Amino acid sequence: MSENLERSKKGRGCGFGCALMLGLLIGVGLLFAVVLVGGLKVMNLPPDNAVAGLLGQKHRACDVGEDEAPYMVEKWSYGTGTVKVIRVPISGMIMLGESSWYVGNANTVLRSIRRATHDPEVMGLILEINSGGGGITDSDIIYKALLDFKARQDGRAVVTIMGDVAASGAYYIALASDHILAHPTTITGSIGVIMQSYNIKELAQKLGIHDVTIKSGDNKDMLNPFRDVKPEQTEMLQTLISAMHERFVTLVAQHRGMEKAVVAPLADGRVFMAEEAVRCKLIDSIGYNEDAQRKIAELLETDAVKIYRYDEQISLMDLFSPQPGIGVKLDLDKLLRDSTGGTKLMYRWDW
Repeated sequence: MSENLERSKKGRGCGFGCALMLGLLIGVGLLFAVVLVGGLKVMNLPPDNAVAGLLGQKHRACDVGEDEAPYMVEKWSYGTGTVKVIRVPISGMIMLGESSWYVGNANTVLRSIRRATHDPEVMGLILEINSGGGGITDSDIIYKALLDFKARQDGRAVVTIMGDVAASGAYYIALASDHILAHPTTITGSIGVIMQSYNIKELAQKLGIHDVTIKSGDNKDMLNPFRDVKPEQTEMLQTLISAMHERFVTLVAQHRGMEKAVVAPLADGRVFMAEEAVRCKLIDSIGYNEDAQRKIAELLETDAVKIYRYDEQISLMDLFSPQPGIGVKLDLDKLLRDSTGGTKLMYRWDW
């Protein structure tokens, strides 16, 4: 009798365990379905390409490579005209690369411009800038992409509307515009180059920290924080900075229709409020988003424009295999170095 009771208990236990496992499987399946449906909405994937998008198999808008014309979700932003214009927000530190998403949206900016360049329906861009600048080469790459956008197709135009700040590298980018507007409270300018480092030689000595550097030449470790910078090294670095500054001044003179001799006194790093920037011919006018919309319609010789924006398409594969500007990869050391400028040459507004 006891054996029968034991077998009965085991049977009930097995039945309960199997039911529990089945319930868990059903629950996980339902949860996955909810996440899948919600993920499609969050990622803004088009219905006909949703599954492929989740797996990282992204549809391209035209017959070119993903990096040349990235697939991005196009959304109607505002306006009811017949001429298509893309608004491109530019915010935070202008830095391109895998870990630059935490300081700004430069990767998305560049991808948006390239996407628009290869869409024959897009006739204009409105840059909405709120940035104090960033890397020299990063700013120059975006500036060149804007020139390429206009050169790709006749009749295209670019208008910039500045927010709180559009200084240094951000102003450098704006130079590629056909018209630059600023809000009445915008701070702009800061035409110049900066390189920063730290010297902790005395602190290291107090803490008993000794530098060990093996190098191939005297100048290989310039700006080593454990050593004083030699006068001849300072002169070398100043030559680099002066050359980068000269390029900036030259482009301002070229795009703003000014003599370099007139630009030079304005290019000592100072910043300007909007009214003064207009007087100095660094920008064209003062206004708001509606004025930028009217201006680009005027440049495109139409009564009204229809404004779109691009949203990044993020797949589940991107989250686990981070792409430039996308994913969960976090390099704290690089974050600190990039956010403080490190020892990079920068077109960046700094107090």
